[in-house]
Amino acid sequence: MAELLSTATITATGLLCKAFLNSGLCSITVSNLHILLDALRNDERRRHGQGVVTVANHISTLDDPLVWGTLPMELYLNSNTTRWSLGASDIMFTNPLFSAFFRKGQVLETFRGKGIFQPSLDIAIKQLNEGHWVHLFGEGKINQPPDYPRINGVARLPRFKWGVGRILMETAVSPIIIPMWLTGFDKLMPEHRSSPYKYFPRLGVRLGVAFGDPIPADKITAALTMEAEKRFALCERKRQMDVARSDVTAIIQRAVEALGRQVSGDLLNDSRS
Repeated sequence: MAELLSTATITATGLLCKAFLNSGLCSITVSNLHILLDALRNDERRRHGQGVVTVANHISTLDDPLVWGTLPMELYLNSNTTRWSLGASDIMFTNPLFSAFFRKGQVLETFRGKGIFQPSLDIAIKQLNEGHWVHLFGEGKINQPPDYPRINGVARLPRFKWGVGRILMETAVSPIIIPMWLTGFDKLMPEHRSSPYKYFPRLGVRLGVAFGDPIPADKITAALTMEAEKRFALCERKRQMDVARSDVTAIIQRAVEALGRQVSGDLLNDSRS
């Protein structure tokens, strides 16, 4: 029954998002969706415990689930082809109704300030070890392009959270890691608007979703191997594990940023929307 309710929740939400994207109230361009579809439909790898991780910039409250309205409808009906994600307890789990909805929607309750060793990350690792799909917003919160830090006129995403590194380091089989870049969602739901306007999307916005090539597994392996050698030499396991998580997280952030520059330029801001 629980699985049926979860499938119903995800399917209904996906269809609602798909209806909005096709309504003419906004427009959307999707690039390289086949990269994600190929990973999700590779049953052989999934059966052998290779999960899928997608990592994107986070620019609005509607990034998830609206972005998944771009997926073929049949993917909503299979738990192997629907994403698990992490969601902030103080935003998504504030009352029994919201809590039930998001849990059935495969969102893992995550507590800000409680670090990278909490149950939601343990469950994310478990899901990957079972060949499932986990989606991550590396920044851990919404950051819109005007607020990005700039160095020598080049925008950077705020530092990704180390939980990204922990999840990728502790999976039994290196997952397929796919960077994503979202554009226009910040204009659909701008931050800092007053009530009641902040609860309603703006219309006529041009949205974009781009999928990048999977991050080579050897990049992650090389970072872990190098830190393992350092740990052996320095006998400082905890500190070096922290360094390794930081290095792995930085690799993921660089891949997401590189895709962002390709799509949106050095300011990481697509002005066409």
